[in-house]
Amino acid sequence: MPSPTRLSYAYRQLQKPGSAWRRLRVRRLLTAICATVLIAVPLALYAHPQTRHLPIGYLQKWTGNALLGGPPTWRELDAWEDALPQHNVSLPVPEGRDGRYVRFTNQIASLGWNNVLNEVLMNAHLAYESDRAYVFQDYVWKTSYYPWPYAQAREWPPHTPLNALITGPTAGAPWPAGDPAPRAVSDHYWDTVCPPARRRRIHTQDVKEPIRWEDGTVIFETWKRLLRDAPESCIEIVPAPLEVDAVPQTFDLWLWGSDRILSLWERFSKSPTSQLLCTSPAVESGVARNEHLFHVDGVQADPYPRMLAIHIRRGDFMQACLDLATWNSTFYSWNLLPFLPDSFIPPDPQGAKWGWNTEENKAYYLQRCLPTFDSIVEKVQGARKDYVAAGRVVGDARTLDVMYILTNDRSSFVDELKRALRAVGWKKIVTTADLEYNREQMDVNMAIDMDIARRAAVFVGNGWSSFTSNIVHRRLVDGKEPISIRFY
Repeated sequence: MPSPTRLSYAYRQLQKPGSAWRRLRVRRLLTAICATVLIAVPLALYAHPQTRHLPIGYLQKWTGNALLGGPPTWRELDAWEDALPQHNVSLPVPEGRDGRYVRFTNQIASLGWNNVLNEVLMNAHLAYESDRAYVFQDYVWKTSYYPWPYAQAREWPPHTPLNALITGPTAGAPWPAGDPAPRAVSDHYWDTVCPPARRRRIHTQDVKEPIRWEDGTVIFETWKRLLRDAPESCIEIVPAPLEVDAVPQTFDLWLWGSDRILSLWERFSKSPTSQLLCTSPAVESGVARNEHLFHVDGVQADPYPRMLAIHIRRGDFMQACLDLATWNSTFYSWNLLPFLPDSFIPPDPQGAKWGWNTEENKAYYLQRCLPTFDSIVEKVQGARKDYVAAGRVVGDARTLDVMYILTNDRSSFVDELKRALRAVGWKKIVTTADLEYNREQMDVNMAIDMDIARRAAVFVGNGWSSFTSNIVHRRLVDGKEPISIRFY
């Protein structure tokens, strides 16, 4: 399959004539809203290489999760979602029996959480701007990533409720006071309020084909006009057949994997969809359970202002990096934001040296996509130096001596890396493998990893990773400085 970069490049050539923020001032309000929420307590046919998370064998060996008593049932959370106040057909328009709803049946499923998350949030944002209630759905696991074996699963493919992973308006929480937008509803309620006979089905191929390679804003506005102006109460976006579109999402892989997505950043990052996105209670509990691991001996203060978190994808990632080189791919999604340090410029595809499948091109990608031991240590030290120096400019004394390594590597590489990092002054080093979970926390372990990285003073990620990109989104919405977001 051709890459986003290659297809976009070819399209741009065809089109050429001839040849050619909000920051910390809102955080107190948002924290209060999130606290209130906490107290109140699928269809993708192509998997982007960087979405692979921890394989089932690693999870079982690493956590001993067979001893946790099997996966959680989430019955109480399912019942809580069903009892949301907007699940009432008697409510006035734009909710209730005659309300305005949109269900994205073409939404990704059976892939890694982060490929799902970025699309879920953008679909919810589209529904919000279209004056329709977003219909939220359970996260459907890719079965090889699921932490428990088939025999223990309560359903197959396994599901996890969306509110186990995130909270906020996308998952049914209120919009800001006074905002007339309809609240998101569950797919269970959708089946009640929008039975099949009431649904207008819009097939993705009828909308996407003429705008497939347009800028993100053009794509967004095309869908927004269609959904806003349609008179029907119940709209269902239905995926195209495989032979017509192998990636039938409204905002698809080719968009997320190109700089065409960037025109949506300002409106998306400042929208209530982003600003009111919160960490779920299950994830909060997992973070709290493991926070003691990050305390430096003799220092009981909040460890996050002292922490650098680094996402190191290894193991199965070698082939993914070679594929990215073959495709001449850009960074992924929000990792492409031009104000972030450490940008990556793919080689000129017309250059004599830099063909898409040359050894030179592979080496160029591997030094960033799968960095060497020495490169990782150098990047960590450089990121610490730059962050501390930026603090001196504004009179902020900064100390970084806590390290969190988010990794799927279980080899001696990690132990050797920890020894090298201790030798250059890192007092406390924790890895993904050190975390402990109960069974609910195990079911959301990837979101716990992400939330620790979100809170860290500095984050170093992999620019081709959707996992990294979603952490970047949360950090920027939180008001973190660009200098605190780095890519090796």
